[in-house]
Amino acid sequence: MGSPCELLTEASSENSARALATVVVDEVWRIEDKYSRYLDGNIVHRINSANGRTVHVDAETAQLLDFAGKLFDLSDGLFDITSGVLRRVWTFDGGNKVPTDAAIQALLPLIGWRQVTWRSPAITLPPGMEIDFGGIGKEYAVDRAILKLRAASATPCLVNLGGDLAVTGPPARTSAWTVGIESAEVGVPDRALRLRLGALATSGDARRYVLADGVRYSHVLNPGTGWPIKGAATSITVAADTCVQAGMLSTLAMLKGAGAEAFLDDQAEQHWCRRAS
Repeated sequence: MGSPCELLTEASSENSARALATVVVDEVWRIEDKYSRYLDGNIVHRINSANGRTVHVDAETAQLLDFAGKLFDLSDGLFDITSGVLRRVWTFDGGNKVPTDAAIQALLPLIGWRQVTWRSPAITLPPGMEIDFGGIGKEYAVDRAILKLRAASATPCLVNLGGDLAVTGPPARTSAWTVGIESAEVGVPDRALRLRLGALATSGDARRYVLADGVRYSHVLNPGTGWPIKGAATSITVAADTCVQAGMLSTLAMLKGAGAEAFLDDQAEQHWCRRAS
């Protein structure tokens, strides 16, 4: 998942804790192996290397593609799983390398969900285009791990994949799980939330950005321009019933730029938005 991952549990013994950890690890690795864009031979690689040929997908992948299409529509095209090709010119590692506009423009013809032919279970990408489930993969993995844990045990657990997390229920020893929300300074929380049920997801640029000539470039890119979304918040955290739902809302809010707060205020879920001072 490209980030620190952890399981917190109130298991009664080390053996029980290890058994629960195995449940989570097996499911998260299954999703990583199946959907990572960095691995050869999986379904994403087959789709991306098809060179214009049609690929038939399984039911799980079809659901993710349907969800990606829904997010594309809800965001007016700003959430686009074909925009991952921009990583060829953008590297959000805290460095100072900003791509040229010409390099970005050269990739824009390879971006656009509307160019994809998708009718379940068949998908066809124009040659050179790619899909990337990175925008929804961690949240999906969290929810799948929670389902597996609930089926395996009644022990209270929290699954945290890189800051996107969910719980099986409230802990027995205290009334809620205490979760810290990271400030602009990496590793330093400035807010503590108490979570009994459901999930939290955070979108932000605390760890993924480019800083050049005093300008901070967020990793949240506009697929139409290839440049970071203007007016994006530094960090947005959303609480919801599932991690996928929370992640969807936090990401859509980031893509709204200066309109993030207004968008979130229209939703029923709790949220926290931080902007640079």
